[in-house]
Amino acid sequence: MAAQIKPGPSSSNDKFNSSRKPVLLAKLEGCSDNVNKAIIIPETDGVISVSSDRSVRVWLKRDSGQYWPSICNYLPSPAVDLFYRSISRQLFVGQENGTISEFILEEDFNRMEPVGDILAHYGRITGMIWTEVAIDGTEEQWILSTSRDKRFQYHNAKNGNPIGPPFVCAAWCTSLEYDAESAHAFVGDYSGNITMLNIKADGLQVVTTLTGHTACIEMLTWDSSTRRLFSAGHDRLIIIWDIGGGHGTAYELHGHTNRVTSLAFVSSKNQLISAGEDSVMVFWDLNAERKETPTWAESDNCESCSRPFLWNITGIFERKQFGSRQHHCRSCGRALCDKCSQEQSTIPSMGFELPVRVCKFCSSNIDHTPLATFHDTKHSVMSITMDLQRKCVVTVGQDRVIKIWDVSTLL
Repeated sequence: MAAQIKPGPSSSNDKFNSSRKPVLLAKLEGCSDNVNKAIIIPETDGVISVSSDRSVRVWLKRDSGQYWPSICNYLPSPAVDLFYRSISRQLFVGQENGTISEFILEEDFNRMEPVGDILAHYGRITGMIWTEVAIDGTEEQWILSTSRDKRFQYHNAKNGNPIGPPFVCAAWCTSLEYDAESAHAFVGDYSGNITMLNIKADGLQVVTTLTGHTACIEMLTWDSSTRRLFSAGHDRLIIIWDIGGGHGTAYELHGHTNRVTSLAFVSSKNQLISAGEDSVMVFWDLNAERKETPTWAESDNCESCSRPFLWNITGIFERKQFGSRQHHCRSCGRALCDKCSQEQSTIPSMGFELPVRVCKFCSSNIDHTPLATFHDTKHSVMSITMDLQRKCVVTVGQDRVIKIWDVSTLL
Protein backbone atom coordinates (compact mmCIF):
# COMPACT_ATOMS: atom_id res chain seq x y z
CA MET A 1 0.00 0.00 0.00
CA ALA A 2 1.37 3.42 -0.93
CA ALA A 3 2.23 5.66 2.00
CA GLN A 4 2.25 9.44 1.90
CA ILE A 5 4.66 11.55 3.93
CA LYS A 6 2.75 13.37 6.66
CA PRO A 7 4.95 15.51 8.90
CA GLY A 8 3.90 16.25 12.44
CA PRO A 9 2.14 19.39 13.66
CA SER A 10 3.66 22.45 12.07
CA SER A 11 3.23 26.17 11.71
CA SER A 12 2.50 28.07 8.52
CA ASN A 13 6.23 28.81 8.29
CA ASP A 14 7.23 25.13 8.30
CA LYS A 15 9.19 24.43 5.11
CA PHE A 16 7.53 20.98 4.84
CA ASN A 17 4.06 22.54 4.99
CA SER A 18 3.02 21.72 1.42
CA SER A 19 -0.25 20.27 0.14
CA ARG A 20 1.50 18.33 -2.66
CA LYS A 21 3.89 15.66 -1.46
CA PRO A 22 5.84 12.67 -2.80
CA VAL A 23 4.11 9.34 -2.26
CA LEU A 24 6.25 6.43 -1.08
CA LEU A 25 5.56 3.47 -3.37
CA ALA A 26 8.12 0.91 -2.20
CA LYS A 27 11.12 0.26 0.04
CA LEU A 28 13.90 -2.11 -1.02
CA GLU A 29 15.96 -3.54 1.83
CA GLY A 30 18.46 -6.31 2.41
CA CYS A 31 21.90 -5.01 1.42
CA SER A 32 24.60 -5.68 4.01
CA ASP A 33 26.63 -2.55 3.15
CA ASN A 34 26.13 0.91 1.67
CA VAL A 35 24.04 1.07 -1.50
CA ASN A 36 25.89 3.48 -3.80
CA LYS A 37 23.41 3.92 -6.65
CA ALA A 38 20.08 2.60 -7.90
CA ILE A 39 18.03 3.19 -11.05
CA ILE A 40 14.57 2.18 -12.27
CA ILE A 41 14.67 -0.12 -15.30
CA PRO A 42 12.73 1.65 -18.09
CA GLU A 43 9.43 0.00 -19.11
CA THR A 44 9.86 -2.65 -16.41
CA ASP A 45 8.84 -2.86 -12.77
CA GLY A 46 12.44 -3.32 -11.74
CA VAL A 47 15.42 -1.63 -10.12
CA ILE A 48 19.17 -2.11 -10.57
CA SER A 49 21.42 -1.33 -7.60
CA VAL A 50 25.13 -1.49 -6.81
CA SER A 51 26.52 -1.79 -3.31
CA SER A 52 29.72 -1.70 -1.29
CA ASP A 53 29.05 -5.34 -0.36
CA ARG A 54 30.35 -6.01 -3.93
CA SER A 55 26.88 -6.93 -5.21
CA VAL A 56 24.99 -5.93 -8.34
CA ARG A 57 21.30 -6.60 -7.77
CA VAL A 58 18.32 -6.57 -10.10
CA TRP A 59 15.08 -6.18 -8.14
CA LEU A 60 11.76 -7.14 -9.77
CA LYS A 61 8.29 -6.32 -8.50
CA ARG A 62 6.38 -9.43 -7.46
CA ASP A 63 2.63 -10.08 -7.35
CA SER A 64 2.62 -9.05 -3.70
CA GLY A 65 3.77 -5.57 -4.68
CA GLN A 66 7.14 -6.07 -3.01
CA TYR A 67 10.50 -5.95 -4.80
CA TRP A 68 12.81 -8.97 -4.48
CA PRO A 69 16.21 -9.63 -6.10
CA SER A 70 16.05 -11.74 -9.24
CA ILE A 71 19.83 -11.33 -9.75
CA CYS A 72 22.53 -10.92 -7.13
CA ASN A 73 25.95 -10.95 -8.75
CA TYR A 74 29.14 -10.36 -6.75
CA LEU A 75 32.19 -8.55 -8.15
CA PRO A 76 35.86 -8.69 -7.07
CA SER A 77 35.60 -5.30 -5.32
CA PRO A 78 32.84 -2.96 -4.08
CA ALA A 79 30.45 -1.79 -6.82
CA VAL A 80 30.24 2.01 -6.62
CA ASP A 81 28.63 3.27 -9.85
CA LEU A 82 26.48 2.06 -12.75
CA PHE A 83 25.36 3.09 -16.22
CA TYR A 84 22.53 1.27 -17.99
CA ARG A 85 21.52 1.32 -21.69
CA SER A 86 17.92 0.15 -21.90
CA ILE A 87 17.93 -0.31 -25.70
CA SER A 88 20.68 -2.94 -25.66
CA ARG A 89 20.32 -3.94 -21.97
CA GLN A 90 24.01 -3.15 -21.48
CA LEU A 91 25.04 -2.60 -17.88
CA PHE A 92 28.35 -0.96 -16.98
CA VAL A 93 29.46 -1.19 -13.34
CA GLY A 94 32.28 0.88 -11.86
CA GLN A 95 34.24 -0.63 -9.01
CA GLU A 96 36.31 0.54 -6.06
CA ASN A 97 39.49 -0.83 -7.67
CA GLY A 98 39.05 1.28 -10.83
CA THR A 99 37.69 -1.48 -13.08
CA ILE A 100 34.62 -0.99 -15.29
CA SER A 101 32.74 -4.26 -15.90
CA GLU A 102 30.22 -4.71 -18.71
CA PHE A 103 27.23 -7.09 -18.58
CA ILE A 104 24.26 -7.93 -20.80
CA LEU A 105 20.93 -8.51 -19.04
CA GLU A 106 18.53 -11.16 -20.33
CA GLU A 107 15.08 -10.04 -21.52
CA ASP A 108 13.39 -11.44 -18.40
CA PHE A 109 16.01 -9.81 -16.12
CA ASN A 110 16.71 -13.09 -14.36
CA ARG A 111 20.24 -13.47 -15.67
CA MET A 112 23.21 -11.29 -16.57
CA GLU A 113 26.11 -12.35 -18.76
CA PRO A 114 29.58 -10.81 -18.35
CA VAL A 115 31.01 -9.19 -21.49
CA GLY A 116 34.38 -7.90 -20.35
CA ASP A 117 36.34 -5.58 -18.10
CA ILE A 118 38.07 -2.27 -18.76
CA LEU A 119 41.01 -1.55 -16.47
CA ALA A 120 40.23 2.16 -16.58
CA HIS A 121 41.73 3.55 -13.35
CA TYR A 122 43.77 2.86 -10.26
CA GLY A 123 41.21 4.12 -7.76
CA ARG A 124 37.48 4.30 -7.02
CA ILE A 125 35.27 5.10 -10.03
CA THR A 126 33.34 8.33 -9.36
CA GLY A 127 31.65 8.92 -12.71
CA MET A 128 30.87 6.88 -15.81
CA ILE A 129 29.06 7.75 -19.07
CA TRP A 130 28.54 5.73 -22.27
CA THR A 131 28.34 7.71 -25.51
CA GLU A 132 28.32 7.09 -29.24
CA VAL A 133 30.40 9.27 -31.57
CA ALA A 134 30.83 9.45 -35.35
CA ILE A 135 34.45 9.43 -36.54
CA ASP A 136 35.12 9.55 -40.28
CA GLY A 137 31.65 8.16 -40.95
CA THR A 138 32.09 5.29 -38.49
CA GLU A 139 30.08 5.01 -35.27
CA GLU A 140 32.24 4.33 -32.22
CA GLN A 141 31.25 3.66 -28.63
CA TRP A 142 33.16 5.38 -25.84
CA ILE A 143 33.13 5.06 -22.08
CA LEU A 144 34.03 8.28 -20.25
CA SER A 145 35.06 7.92 -16.63
CA THR A 146 36.52 9.71 -13.61
CA SER A 147 38.19 8.31 -10.53
CA ARG A 148 39.83 9.10 -7.23
CA ASP A 149 43.14 8.54 -8.99
CA LYS A 150 42.63 12.18 -10.12
CA ARG A 151 42.16 11.15 -13.76
CA PHE A 152 39.53 11.66 -16.42
CA GLN A 153 39.87 8.99 -19.09
CA TYR A 154 37.88 7.74 -22.07
CA HIS A 155 38.08 4.27 -23.58
CA ASN A 156 36.76 2.43 -26.60
CA ALA A 157 33.79 0.53 -25.14
CA LYS A 158 34.24 -2.44 -27.52
CA ASN A 159 37.93 -3.22 -27.10
CA GLY A 160 38.73 -1.37 -23.87
CA ASN A 161 41.62 0.60 -25.37
CA PRO A 162 42.23 4.12 -24.03
CA ILE A 163 41.64 6.99 -26.46
CA GLY A 164 44.20 9.72 -26.08
CA PRO A 165 46.05 10.69 -22.89
CA PRO A 166 44.06 11.19 -19.65
CA PHE A 167 43.34 14.54 -18.06
CA VAL A 168 44.86 14.75 -14.57
CA CYS A 169 43.23 16.94 -11.91
CA ALA A 170 44.98 18.50 -8.92
CA ALA A 171 42.53 16.69 -6.61
CA TRP A 172 40.27 13.63 -6.67
CA CYS A 173 37.85 13.62 -9.60
CA THR A 174 34.46 13.27 -7.90
CA SER A 175 31.79 13.81 -10.59
CA LEU A 176 31.29 13.73 -14.35
CA GLU A 177 28.82 15.07 -16.92
CA TYR A 178 28.91 15.09 -20.72
CA ASP A 179 27.24 17.05 -23.52
CA ALA A 180 27.18 14.72 -26.52
CA GLU A 181 26.08 17.46 -28.94
CA SER A 182 29.14 19.65 -28.41
CA ALA A 183 31.49 16.86 -27.19
CA HIS A 184 32.28 18.69 -23.95
CA ALA A 185 32.88 16.92 -20.65
CA PHE A 186 32.62 18.52 -17.22
CA VAL A 187 34.79 17.12 -14.44
CA GLY A 188 34.15 18.10 -10.83
CA ASP A 189 36.89 17.60 -8.26
CA TYR A 190 37.33 17.38 -4.50
CA SER A 191 38.62 20.96 -4.20
CA GLY A 192 35.42 22.43 -5.65
CA ASN A 193 36.56 23.20 -9.20
CA ILE A 194 34.80 22.13 -12.41
CA THR A 195 36.97 21.64 -15.50
CA MET A 196 35.37 21.87 -18.94
CA LEU A 197 37.05 19.65 -21.55
CA ASN A 198 36.63 19.38 -25.31
CA ILE A 199 36.77 15.67 -26.17
CA LYS A 200 38.12 14.53 -29.55
CA ALA A 201 39.29 11.27 -31.07
CA ASP A 202 42.90 12.47 -31.09
CA GLY A 203 42.90 13.88 -27.57
CA LEU A 204 41.27 16.40 -25.28
CA GLN A 205 41.62 20.12 -24.66
CA VAL A 206 40.95 22.14 -21.51
CA VAL A 207 38.38 24.86 -22.29
CA THR A 208 37.95 26.58 -18.93
CA THR A 209 37.64 26.05 -15.18
CA LEU A 210 34.47 26.99 -13.31
CA THR A 211 35.08 28.20 -9.75
CA GLY A 212 32.30 28.90 -7.28
CA HIS A 213 32.16 25.99 -4.86
CA THR A 214 34.33 25.84 -1.75
CA ALA A 215 34.17 22.06 -1.25
CA CYS A 216 33.88 18.74 -3.09
CA ILE A 217 31.65 18.67 -6.19
CA GLU A 218 29.37 15.73 -5.50
CA MET A 219 27.09 15.89 -8.55
CA LEU A 220 26.88 17.44 -12.03
CA THR A 221 23.79 17.50 -14.27
CA TRP A 222 23.48 18.92 -17.79
CA ASP A 223 20.44 20.53 -19.45
CA SER A 224 21.02 20.13 -23.19
CA SER A 225 18.03 22.26 -24.26
CA THR A 226 19.26 25.49 -22.63
CA ARG A 227 22.92 24.48 -22.24
CA ARG A 228 22.99 24.88 -18.48
CA LEU A 229 25.15 22.97 -16.03
CA PHE A 230 23.93 22.23 -12.50
CA SER A 231 26.47 21.47 -9.78
CA ALA A 232 26.05 20.45 -6.15
CA GLY A 233 28.62 20.00 -3.44
CA HIS A 234 29.60 19.47 0.15
CA ASP A 235 29.33 23.23 0.75
CA ARG A 236 25.51 22.83 0.75
CA LEU A 237 25.35 24.91 -2.41
CA ILE A 238 23.79 24.34 -5.84
CA ILE A 239 24.99 26.50 -8.74
CA ILE A 240 23.31 26.95 -12.13
CA TRP A 241 25.98 27.73 -14.75
CA ASP A 242 24.64 29.35 -17.92
CA ILE A 243 27.18 27.82 -20.32
CA GLY A 244 25.19 28.52 -23.49
CA GLY A 245 24.51 32.17 -22.66
CA GLY A 246 28.14 33.12 -23.06
CA HIS A 247 28.00 35.81 -20.35
CA GLY A 248 29.38 33.77 -17.46
CA THR A 249 26.11 34.02 -15.51
CA ALA A 250 25.77 31.77 -12.46
CA TYR A 251 22.82 31.51 -10.09
CA GLU A 252 23.03 30.04 -6.60
CA LEU A 253 20.43 27.89 -4.83
CA HIS A 254 20.57 27.65 -1.01
CA GLY A 255 18.09 25.28 0.59
CA HIS A 256 19.97 22.41 2.20
CA THR A 257 21.46 22.34 5.69
CA ASN A 258 23.97 19.58 4.94
CA ARG A 259 25.88 18.20 1.95
CA VAL A 260 23.96 18.13 -1.33
CA THR A 261 24.64 14.69 -2.80
CA SER A 262 22.48 14.37 -5.91
CA LEU A 263 20.54 16.24 -8.59
CA ALA A 264 17.94 15.39 -11.24
CA PHE A 265 16.60 17.76 -13.90
CA VAL A 266 13.11 17.61 -15.42
CA SER A 267 13.48 19.48 -18.71
CA SER A 268 9.77 19.40 -19.65
CA LYS A 269 8.90 21.33 -16.49
CA ASN A 270 12.17 23.27 -16.15
CA GLN A 271 12.43 21.91 -12.63
CA LEU A 272 15.46 20.80 -10.63
CA ILE A 273 15.32 18.15 -7.92
CA SER A 274 18.02 18.03 -5.26
CA ALA A 275 18.61 15.81 -2.24
CA GLY A 276 21.26 15.51 0.42
CA GLU A 277 22.46 14.32 3.78
CA ASP A 278 19.89 16.52 5.56
CA SER A 279 17.19 13.99 4.52
CA VAL A 280 15.45 16.63 2.41
CA MET A 281 14.37 16.49 -1.23
CA VAL A 282 13.86 19.94 -2.80
CA PHE A 283 11.95 20.77 -5.99
CA TRP A 284 13.25 24.04 -7.49
CA ASP A 285 11.12 26.08 -9.91
CA LEU A 286 13.49 27.39 -12.58
CA ASN A 287 10.78 29.13 -14.61
CA ALA A 288 10.82 32.11 -12.27
CA GLU A 289 13.15 35.04 -12.90
CA ARG A 290 16.27 34.71 -10.77
CA LYS A 291 19.03 37.10 -9.80
CA GLU A 292 22.73 36.57 -9.24
CA THR A 293 23.94 36.99 -5.67
CA PRO A 294 25.75 40.33 -5.23
CA THR A 295 29.50 40.66 -4.70
CA TRP A 296 30.26 41.41 -1.06
CA ALA A 297 31.58 44.93 -0.50
CA GLU A 298 34.67 45.61 1.59
CA SER A 299 34.84 48.68 3.80
CA ASP A 300 36.55 49.99 6.95
CA ASN A 301 33.23 51.25 8.33
CA CYS A 302 29.61 50.10 8.39
CA GLU A 303 28.01 51.35 5.20
CA SER A 304 24.80 52.16 7.08
CA CYS A 305 25.79 53.79 10.40
CA SER A 306 29.55 54.37 9.73
CA ARG A 307 30.63 52.43 12.82
CA PRO A 308 34.28 51.33 12.39
CA PHE A 309 35.14 47.67 12.00
CA LEU A 310 37.64 45.85 14.22
CA TRP A 311 40.69 46.48 12.05
CA ASN A 312 39.99 50.21 11.59
CA ILE A 313 42.10 51.42 14.54
CA THR A 314 42.10 55.02 13.33
CA GLY A 315 38.31 55.10 13.08
CA ILE A 316 37.92 53.53 16.52
CA PHE A 317 40.00 56.30 18.15
CA GLU A 318 38.41 59.09 16.11
CA ARG A 319 34.82 58.03 16.85
CA LYS A 320 35.62 56.65 20.32
CA GLN A 321 33.61 53.51 19.62
CA PHE A 322 34.40 49.85 20.03
CA GLY A 323 35.10 48.14 16.72
CA SER A 324 32.47 45.83 15.25
CA ARG A 325 32.69 42.64 13.22
CA GLN A 326 31.97 42.98 9.53
CA HIS A 327 28.82 41.32 8.17
CA HIS A 328 27.12 41.48 4.80
CA CYS A 329 23.55 41.81 3.60
CA ARG A 330 22.85 38.84 1.32
CA SER A 331 20.48 40.95 -0.76
CA CYS A 332 22.53 44.09 -1.54
CA GLY A 333 26.03 42.95 -0.53
CA ARG A 334 26.80 45.99 1.63
CA ALA A 335 29.33 45.72 4.48
CA LEU A 336 27.43 46.24 7.74
CA CYS A 337 27.85 45.98 11.49
CA ASP A 338 25.80 43.49 13.50
CA LYS A 339 23.27 46.09 14.65
CA CYS A 340 22.46 47.15 11.08
CA SER A 341 22.09 43.58 9.76
CA GLN A 342 20.12 41.74 12.41
CA GLU A 343 17.16 40.97 10.17
CA GLN A 344 16.71 37.38 8.94
CA SER A 345 14.83 36.75 5.71
CA THR A 346 14.47 34.37 2.79
CA ILE A 347 15.36 35.76 -0.66
CA PRO A 348 13.78 33.27 -3.11
CA SER A 349 14.72 35.24 -6.24
CA MET A 350 18.40 34.85 -5.30
CA GLY A 351 18.01 31.20 -4.32
CA PHE A 352 17.96 31.73 -0.54
CA GLU A 353 15.02 29.56 0.55
CA LEU A 354 16.27 29.51 4.16
CA PRO A 355 16.54 32.71 6.27
CA VAL A 356 19.80 34.65 5.87
CA ARG A 357 21.19 37.95 7.16
CA VAL A 358 19.82 41.08 5.47
CA CYS A 359 19.82 44.80 6.24
CA LYS A 360 16.77 46.71 7.47
CA PHE A 361 16.25 48.44 4.13
CA CYS A 362 16.29 45.26 2.04
CA SER A 363 14.14 43.34 4.52
CA SER A 364 11.07 45.43 3.69
CA ASN A 365 11.56 45.15 -0.09
CA ILE A 366 11.96 41.39 -0.57
CA ASP A 367 9.36 39.20 -2.28
CA HIS A 368 9.11 36.18 0.03
CA THR A 369 7.07 33.99 -2.33
CA PRO A 370 8.81 30.55 -2.24
CA LEU A 371 10.28 29.23 -5.48
CA ALA A 372 10.97 25.74 -4.09
CA THR A 373 9.15 23.04 -2.13
CA PHE A 374 10.74 20.89 0.58
CA HIS A 375 9.97 17.25 1.36
CA ASP A 376 11.23 14.94 4.10
CA THR A 377 12.64 11.66 2.72
CA LYS A 378 13.07 10.11 6.19
CA HIS A 379 16.61 9.05 5.37
CA SER A 380 19.92 10.73 4.58
CA VAL A 381 20.14 10.59 0.78
CA MET A 382 23.29 9.45 -1.03
CA SER A 383 21.85 9.30 -4.55
CA ILE A 384 18.69 10.05 -6.52
CA THR A 385 17.68 9.04 -10.03
CA MET A 386 14.61 10.08 -12.02
CA ASP A 387 12.28 8.04 -14.22
CA LEU A 388 10.57 10.72 -16.31
CA GLN A 389 8.17 8.34 -18.03
CA ARG A 390 6.65 7.11 -14.78
CA LYS A 391 7.36 10.33 -12.84
CA CYS A 392 9.13 8.42 -10.12
CA VAL A 393 12.25 9.22 -8.10
CA VAL A 394 14.54 6.63 -6.54
CA THR A 395 16.41 7.67 -3.41
CA VAL A 396 19.30 5.71 -1.91
CA GLY A 397 19.93 6.37 1.77
CA GLN A 398 22.78 5.99 4.19
CA ASP A 399 20.49 3.54 6.00
CA ARG A 400 21.08 1.10 3.06
CA VAL A 401 17.43 1.42 2.01
CA ILE A 402 16.22 2.18 -1.53
CA LYS A 403 12.94 4.10 -1.76
CA ILE A 404 10.73 4.63 -4.80
CA TRP A 405 8.60 7.79 -4.78
CA ASP A 406 5.70 8.89 -6.97
CA VAL A 407 6.31 12.61 -7.60
CA SER A 408 3.67 13.15 -10.29
CA THR A 409 1.83 15.77 -8.20
CA LEU A 410 4.99 17.86 -7.99
CA LEU A 411 5.82 17.93 -11.70
